[in-house]
Amino acid sequence: MLRVTGIQTFYGDLQALHGVTLEVREGEIVSVIGSNGAGKTTTLMTISGVFRPRRGEIEFAGRRIDHLKPADIVEAGLCHVPEGRQLFPTMTVEENLILGACTRRARAAREETLERVYTLFPRLRERCRQTAGTLSGGEQQMVAIGRGLMSRPRLLMLDEPSLGLSPMLVRAIFDIIQEINRGGATILLVEQNVFRALKLSHRGYILENGRVAAEGSSQQLLHDPQVRTAYLGL
Repeated sequence: MLRVTGIQTFYGDLQALHGVTLEVREGEIVSVIGSNGAGKTTTLMTISGVFRPRRGEIEFAGRRIDHLKPADIVEAGLCHVPEGRQLFPTMTVEENLILGACTRRARAAREETLERVYTLFPRLRERCRQTAGTLSGGEQQMVAIGRGLMSRPRLLMLDEPSLGLSPMLVRAIFDIIQEINRGGATILLVEQNVFRALKLSHRGYILENGRVAAEGSSQQLLHDPQVRTAYLGL
């Protein structure tokens, strides 16, 4: 479904990605892990069109997208839920969710999708008239993921969905990600909780200094001595 080939992304003169190559097959959950500054967020922002790669290609569902605007990439069926939630704090939960249904395809099924989001996140139904800025961190993350789902994506990219959450909420968020995948969405997950990310996903990539240092099935990576030492503290 997604093929990223040799992308090089720069911040001005500073090169952040050095030929990153990865792929995500339809129906998979694929994790991208690595330390802070490894290039994980930059990779997602390049795929979603926020940054343009100076070299390399990005193909989604058989179509080159590395020249498209972010809005056109969302219209094609690829949605990015950014790190830090990025909600509109003075708008209600439901208003934030409805903003996610911005594409022509999503607008036509807005009420149906909204009901699905409320089924996945019953707490959001209870708080639908509450302003987003008054929610807890876990509830705000639910809104962010729900807003992404409102675009009816074929592939959902999640950047650090467990960041800053309690262990109980982390478990809940990962259970929901698995449920979203079972519902038909393919998922590309960037996550610092390496153990949970690999346990959840089918395959994984490790980024180091803007390069892919290792890749393989999640089980292979979980049992790799270097991964266990560097990222799992074992």
